[in-house]
Order: sequence, then structure tokens, then C-alpha cells
Amino acid sequence: MSVQIHPTAIVDPKAQLGEGVVIGPYSVVGAHVILGDRCVLKSHVVVEGRTSIGADSILYPFCSIGHAPQDLKFHGEESELIIGHHTTIREHATMNPGTESGAMKTVVGNHGLFMMSTHVAHDCVVGDHVIMANNATLGGHVEIGDHVLVGGLAAVHQFVRIGSFAVIGGMSGVESDVIPYGRVKGERAFLAGLNIVGLERNGFDKDQIRGLQRAFNELFGEEGTMDQRIDMVANDFPDTRAVMQIIDFARSKRRFPLCTPQKKSA
Repeated sequence: MSVQIHPTAIVDPKAQLGEGVVIGPYSVVGAHVILGDRCVLKSHVVVEGRTSIGADSILYPFCSIGHAPQDLKFHGEESELIIGHHTTIREHATMNPGTESGAMKTVVGNHGLFMMSTHVAHDCVVGDHVIMANNATLGGHVEIGDHVLVGGLAAVHQFVRIGSFAVIGGMSGVESDVIPYGRVKGERAFLAGLNIVGLERNGFDKDQIRGLQRAFNELFGEEGTMDQRIDMVANDFPDTRAVMQIIDFARSKRRFPLCTPQKKSA
């Protein structure tokens, strides 16, 4: 399959273009860009920096991919932006490469959907099958697991971690780590339960969901400290993979505490 480049596009001759790449009108592709097979840049797309995009990805008009991070500590270091295959990036979305204060790279997984005006900041690590709805924003160094849904206009604070299969409600401000399978919402986001709909959609059966619910209730109960409850759940569900995924996430706490349910009013 031959590469198709519109006459109005500007493509640096050093850029690496896979088979069947299509570059639409008025798009710009920089010298260090790698586009996988069958990538499509619709029109008015800008891809710059040391950016690689996997096969069968589609970029829509006016998205800006790979330009310098919005970080005053960035001094032109040769950092990277790595985007997986089958990724859809919609209009006005932005993604930035890493910095020397991070891992020198931003990584976005496969099969993602990044809707209009979403932002993935420097040094983020985003898993597979992630959906970010319109205007959702990730601060620098955020980590997102697989199959996460970030609702429209939500904002995730820098360095926060969000576990796999979690869902972030629209217009939520996320300032704490969100457990795998969690559901958070609110202006200052709180843990509202498990992502039951997401679990069902991804093939979890009723017994698995009931087990996760029991573990959730125990983990966020009122007895003992959080560390004690983590140990209790680990002892009660040692052979339940999904529960132990939550436990491992909780035990690997870094900068922020876990996002927790709202306290019941007296």
C-alpha cells in the first residue's frame, strides 16, 4: 500500500511513514515522527517531536501531538511520546512528551479513544482501551490502568494513579489515587462504589462482582485503620485475582492516599 500525502501537507523527509499512511490537507509531520502502517491524519493535524504512533491510528483535525510539554522545567531534552496502535485522537486533543524530571517519555497504550480537547500531559502512562471523554485532562506523571473511562471535563491531578477498570465521573476533580474497579465522582472526587456497569461490560460474572463488593465493603469499613483493613482483605481473599489487584495497588501507595467514600453524616 502506497503512502498518500496531500499536496498542502508539510512532511519532513526524515519522518518514517509506514505502509498505507494517509496524511490529509494542511497537516504537519516533523523529522523525528514515526507513523505506523495505515495511520490516517485527517487534516490540519500536527505531529512533532520524537513521537511514534502505532498502526491503524486515526488523528482528527486540529489535534496537536508531540509538541513541547507545558512544564517550565522542560529545557528541550530529547524526550519521547509513544502512542499505541488502533488509537483514535479527536479534534483539538493534545499530548506531550516526557521530561527529565520523569521517565523522559509519555506512553499511551493501544485501542484508546481520546475525544475532543482531551489533554495527556508530560510523563503520563496510559493503559490500553482507555476512553477520555470531551475536555478531560490528565496532569503530569499521571498513571492510568487499562479499560479506564475518564468522563467529560474531569481533571486528574498530577502524579495521581487510577487503577484498571475504574470510571471517573464527568466534571470530577481527582486528587487521590483511585482503586482498580472503583467509581468516583464529585467536584472533589470521592469513591462512590464499584464500576459495576464496566465490570459487566467486560465479562465479569455475578459471583466475581459479589466477591469484589464484599472486599470493597470490608476495605472501606469503619473497623481499624486502612492498613489493618488492607491486611484483613488480603487474608480473606488471597485467591481472588481482582481483589488482590486492589490490594497490590493500595500497598504501592506513593504520593497520595486512596480516594475513599464520603463519610456518613451523624
